[in-house]
Amino acid sequence: MSFVSQPQSNISVAFDDDGLLERMTTFALCTILSCVFLFINGTILFILRSKSVFRDTCRYILLFNLLLADTAQLVISQALFLLSVCRITLTYPVCGMLTVLGILTNVISPLTLMVMSLERCVAVCLPLRHAMIVTIRNTRLAIIAVWTFSSLHNIFRGILLLDFPFEDLDSLQMTSLCSDLAMQLGSRSKVYDNAFTGFLFASAAIVIISSYVGVIIAARSASTGKASALKARKTLMLHLVQLCLSLSSTIYNPMLIALIKIVQGESFLRLYRFLYILMIIFPRCLSSLIYGLRDQTIRPILLGHLGCHLKRKAVAVSG
Repeated sequence: MSFVSQPQSNISVAFDDDGLLERMTTFALCTILSCVFLFINGTILFILRSKSVFRDTCRYILLFNLLLADTAQLVISQALFLLSVCRITLTYPVCGMLTVLGILTNVISPLTLMVMSLERCVAVCLPLRHAMIVTIRNTRLAIIAVWTFSSLHNIFRGILLLDFPFEDLDSLQMTSLCSDLAMQLGSRSKVYDNAFTGFLFASAAIVIISSYVGVIIAARSASTGKASALKARKTLMLHLVQLCLSLSSTIYNPMLIALIKIVQGESFLRLYRFLYILMIIFPRCLSSLIYGLRDQTIRPILLGHLGCHLKRKAVAVSG
């Protein structure tokens, strides 16, 4: 999970030099960009629930779960970004609830990519048993397992926070801006988060790469359709790219902390905004761009919905 984080006073000082006009411009640009992708994500989510062909197909059920997590993550990230631009601090309980929701959805994305990769691998390597293995029931159980695993991670993080002496604080009002790093209150919490992130993404990378290798091996078999194997390989490569982008978002906060030590003033602020768009907004929107435009079943329906909305707006303006 990645929001702007200012546990160091230096970062806060850099933001104090930011002018009102530039802050408002940043506020407007990032909000507009996020709203555009939220609208696209919302449209695809609506499409995936409105057609029975999508509701009854396992890979589309998994796609819905991935898009739902990415959309929720984008909303929370944007909310905390806007709070940081406006320099609004929160209380520890409120910040804790926001970060819990953000981390919950952020862990779900790589786990869902793992399940989607395994589904594609089974479809190519075991085509005759695919219908028996990848059922709607099993898919829903896999999604429940993904959400349960992510929830247990959050519960354990909450247990680690119990060691922090909140009773010694004069007030529950935070002195720094809200972020997941600001809620790492204690060395054990930081060590656990780093270890969990490394384990999560290493596991996801191993599963996706193994699935890719399995598809390549199966493609050499005469019993496997070459076109199906090639399509599956491309899909798995996209999953790997998505995983890398999700990993890049987890190093967003540490990168800001490192950059503030070598880059100051306006240069840091411009770099901060660029990294936010590149590492926070873009990865959260990649799923909709990949599946919305690449999938032959979703694309015509999506373009039809978007075209319909644009026509309505044009008629309203001309009228």
